[in-house]
Amino acid sequence: MSDIFLPFALVLFASFFQGTFGLGMKYTKPLSWEAWWLVYSVVAMIAFPVVWAALAVPDLWTSIASAPLEAVLRGMYFGFLWGIGGILFGVSVNQVGVSITYGVVMGLAAAVGSLLPLMQIPNASSHPALVYILAGVCLLLVGVAVSAYAGVQRDRVQQEHEKAEGGLKSGRAFRVGLGVAVVSGVLSALLNVGFADAAPVADAAVNQGAIIRNASLAAWVVVLLGAFIMNAGYAVARLVKHRSWGTFQASRSGKAYGWAVATGLFWFAALGVYGQGAALMGALGPVVGWPMLLGLALIISNVWAVRAGEWKGAPQALRLMTAGVAILVTACIVLGYSNGVR
Repeated sequence: MSDIFLPFALVLFASFFQGTFGLGMKYTKPLSWEAWWLVYSVVAMIAFPVVWAALAVPDLWTSIASAPLEAVLRGMYFGFLWGIGGILFGVSVNQVGVSITYGVVMGLAAAVGSLLPLMQIPNASSHPALVYILAGVCLLLVGVAVSAYAGVQRDRVQQEHEKAEGGLKSGRAFRVGLGVAVVSGVLSALLNVGFADAAPVADAAVNQGAIIRNASLAAWVVVLLGAFIMNAGYAVARLVKHRSWGTFQASRSGKAYGWAVATGLFWFAALGVYGQGAALMGALGPVVGWPMLLGLALIISNVWAVRAGEWKGAPQALRLMTAGVAILVTACIVLGYSNGVR
């Protein structure tokens, strides 16, 4: 019985970290954004993954070195592309707002990140679980769209209440921002594609004596090395451009450093635990587990938003968001069921 429920329990646990880590991004001052991001990137993409993997995987570096070079390079490549998607996310937010950007990016990241690994499975079109996977992904897209629309309605109500001027850009600027969000969503999905393509690295770790669920950590080390190159490179470029190196020594910056470290720990905790759950699901792990992770994380992030009062004064939007959450839960149930169809 534990063999059936453990993988899904791990994905559920991972979704808590995924839906929570973003809270720390509100506390970057007095560090510059790029200084804070560099610290976060070192912790999230290098320090924590390597330490955890080294403790859990016997002969970690031997495992990586013995894996096919193509798998290592593909994993790094897709991790690098994911990093570009993260940067474009911030660009889109400035153009079309958080709610629309989050909805588009989450929806596309979940769908593309599930379907691309599915297409790489031999005879995927004849797999008996295919119809359930597609139904689950479609439901997930609907749930994300409803949640995003609820966020837009909430923002409008709150702007009217505060008599705020301006708001979302319109016309060409809006269309460009929406296009950027679409590109960001597709690129964001590639983190999971890189994880799936780095499976031979996990197999090499198993050959070195690692248990299956821990072997997935070796794959993440490879993928996140590519992600780190992109994220750290962008942060350093901004540090040079803005000449903001001095903020590393800013007074009273201990809280910002603490949140950067905590955010990094939570972020990779989500991926590390998700990877363990996906590994236990078998060949369909990245296909089923990834959209479940993002769908559940969206639910958890909205719970935090409600607790923080972000939906205050917008009861109709809150009810709409609750409907979106119900659809997401249904999608996760369908996806969970699909993993047991043989």
